[in-house]
Amino acid sequence: MGSNGTVTELQRNSTNWTVVVDEIVKMEKQIFPKHESLARSFDEELKKKNSGLLYIQIHGQVVGYVMYAWARGLLPCLLLSRSLQENYRGQGHGEALLEAAIKKCRTRTVPRITLHVDPLRTPAVNLYKQFGFQVDTLIQGYYSADRPAYRMYKDFDSK
Repeated sequence: MGSNGTVTELQRNSTNWTVVVDEIVKMEKQIFPKHESLARSFDEELKKKNSGLLYIQIHGQVVGYVMYAWARGLLPCLLLSRSLQENYRGQGHGEALLEAAIKKCRTRTVPRITLHVDPLRTPAVNLYKQFGFQVDTLIQGYYSADRPAYRMYKDFDSK
């Protein structure tokens, strides 16, 4: 996966919190349209006790991340935001992030993971399907009036 291409969990009160969050916010602004980006609320979302962030850093630069949140009981773990810089796609980093996020969510007492994805992002949809996610429904107008989203889910077995 390249130099330092390991998945790391961002720890609360870590010395690199600001640097990592700032890099992710910059990435959010570059990749997502303003109305889809969590850039303005990223730091606040991460400070919630029921959220977490996994990221990949290569050569000292954050190149991908996944933010997740969970609730107790019968509610699913939600993959809130995830992205990988374009020049690092197709190298196994997205798979590593998704696998780590699934493992993290499995440690919570939740029955499933859900996420939303633009149906036109075929590589992302295919990656989620590769990991056992299924399309639940197509939500019209999710991102904007003319941009729908698939709601996808992965159930955990009861073992």
